[in-house]
Amino acid sequence: MYLNKAQIIGNITKDIELKALPNGNSVVNFSVATNRTWKNTQGEKQEDVEYHNIVAFGKQAEIINQYCKKGDQIYVDGRLQTRSWEAVGQKRYTTEIILENFQFGRKSEKKDDYENETDKKFEEIASQETKHVSVDHENGRELSLENVPF
Repeated sequence: MYLNKAQIIGNITKDIELKALPNGNSVVNFSVATNRTWKNTQGEKQEDVEYHNIVAFGKQAEIINQYCKKGDQIYVDGRLQTRSWEAVGQKRYTTEIILENFQFGRKSEKKDDYENETDKKFEEIASQETKHVSVDHENGRELSLENVPF
């Protein structure tokens, strides 16, 4: 029995670009960063980042291109594949995860201009001094919190 399986959860490192193969199939190549945190022998916090190259084809490539962007979290389930090529007289190698399944994770905190403008307006309104008013429904008059004896 043999098993070639890779599963990662991480953040997409750059915006995704959809490409077409000569046969017309869609393909996306993107990178996912995974973080690892531990304490060394002196008790100091250490961090390490690994970058994984992902390749997706067909409908999955189109969906990822449409809904994912830099910073978004994604779960990737696939198989490892190593390919080689010649570059400047040297044989080069790369190992990639060929995507078989995926799930969207949380979206990145990166906001567009509209969201940033909306947040600014909300903060402006929230920071303004508010007047708390209650109404005495029996007499129909306004009650001020300053007049409450406690």
